[in-house]
Amino acid sequence: MIEKVEVKINGKTYQLTKGITLEEVSHDFEKDFKYPILLAKVNNRIRELTFALKEDAEIEFLDLTSREGNRCHISGLTYILIVAIKKLYGKKADIIVQHSLDKGIYIETNFKLTKEKIEAIKSTMNSIIKADMPITKVTIDRIEAINYFDEIGDHTKAGVMKYNTNTYINLYRLGNYYNYFYNLMSISTERIKDYDLTYIKENGFLLRFPTVYINNKIKEYEPHPNMFDVFKEYRDWAKIMNIENSVSLNEVVSKGKINDLIKIDETLQSNRLLNVAKEISSKKNKIKIVLLAGPSSSGKTTTSKKLCMYLESFGLNPKVLSMDDYFVERSENPVGKDGKPDYECLEAVDLKLFDKQIAALLKGETVKAPTFNFQIGKKDFNKELQLQKNDILVIEGIHALDRKILTNIPRDKKYKIYISALTELNMDNHNRISTTDNRLLRRIIRDNRTRGHSVEHTLAMWPSVRAGEEKYIFPYQDEADYTVNSALIYELGVLKTYVEPLLYSVPSTSSYYEEAKRLIDFLRLFLPIPSDAIPQDSILREFIGNSYFSD
Repeated sequence: MIEKVEVKINGKTYQLTKGITLEEVSHDFEKDFKYPILLAKVNNRIRELTFALKEDAEIEFLDLTSREGNRCHISGLTYILIVAIKKLYGKKADIIVQHSLDKGIYIETNFKLTKEKIEAIKSTMNSIIKADMPITKVTIDRIEAINYFDEIGDHTKAGVMKYNTNTYINLYRLGNYYNYFYNLMSISTERIKDYDLTYIKENGFLLRFPTVYINNKIKEYEPHPNMFDVFKEYRDWAKIMNIENSVSLNEVVSKGKINDLIKIDETLQSNRLLNVAKEISSKKNKIKIVLLAGPSSSGKTTTSKKLCMYLESFGLNPKVLSMDDYFVERSENPVGKDGKPDYECLEAVDLKLFDKQIAALLKGETVKAPTFNFQIGKKDFNKELQLQKNDILVIEGIHALDRKILTNIPRDKKYKIYISALTELNMDNHNRISTTDNRLLRRIIRDNRTRGHSVEHTLAMWPSVRAGEEKYIFPYQDEADYTVNSALIYELGVLKTYVEPLLYSVPSTSSYYEEAKRLIDFLRLFLPIPSDAIPQDSILREFIGNSYFSD
């Protein structure tokens, strides 16, 4: 007698043969997706399509429009790219995955590139994709994995294996190549066909792919020189310090030298902000407003307060305003497409009042500035403000860099600062560390510590937070006169000690279990770093506590 399992998909129940794979099941549902199915969620667990069904289950298939599918798609593209380059230019030819850039990933090569070589790489990638080559998971002993990567000269990956606490390691085979990837992988190359490559410079190019934030299309490349330069500055510094990946950071920790690194990193970050204050001070006869914006958990509070302290050291008297205090009355708040109040759109701000009061302050007039009462959803006009000769306005808010605010004030009177945690570390040459994950870890810790929120609550809110950032913050980052990178090269080891216990609180029955597990697995690659040596004025203290700038 053939054994059956009961499977629920899209609200319908099916009787299927026990042991059938997700790949076999997916064929009947491909028509419902714009892109090829890459993974599936089986009873809240993310599975590759090789997974065999042995018990009753509820299944949700995922393509690249899901967060999990998007990560899988990028890993698959990276693997195909590596194999294509080695086929064309030899086994020693390699890439270093650097950082996100303009809805893509910036990648560098260890050989010189031309536009013609980029086209050749694309052609070879397309051939690999068209051949529908299988990508096979192979589980081997960790020591065996270390020896393998040492033998082929990939000592960084061998180092990743060294600090991985798992007994066995999953590698992926494509053709004659084996590699380690942090994310799950597609079952074959033909399912990973949506991408493009753009030549940037003689050893750098952009890997572009569809994302949910641009209607699942591949965005045309637009240069962002400011962001590119900030990443390069921090990468160059990391090279000088010989800390370019998780392995080299772990080596510093294991040798007992982490406190020295913390001091150097914190001093460097403070000096950068001090130089910003110095620049503003040198133009004090012109600049009357400093505007700060950045995505969630980028360290805006500490940065703005620390900047004010430095401005005071140059004889300026900063007056701080928050755009949140200029919200429209809650009864007048715009409603989003989902029928719920949209508190993040620009129309949620009383722009007429905001522009009028700022203009009046610059004329030397006294204004009654509001404080928004979030309990009753109304503004209280309870503080008088007037700018004196050495006073300067410091305004923080998610819309602070939007061109549509303060249009009645000349651009040269405004100094704009963009703040974000632009992580400069990689795991290894082929696995990058997402700046978004860095900020998410910060937020989980802060939400729990200051608001008592559970990990599940923060994870549930995160997609809408990210959507707001993509719509209201990231499009204006090029407006900035200066970009503050608030990421610290050592911080993931510190965040691990605070966030890991919280992540374990998510039960296996939760719809957020897989995301919590993914973050736990990621943090396993880092040795824990104690927080004792972190100064009280550090941006990191905003999240882990004991900050000098706490209210």
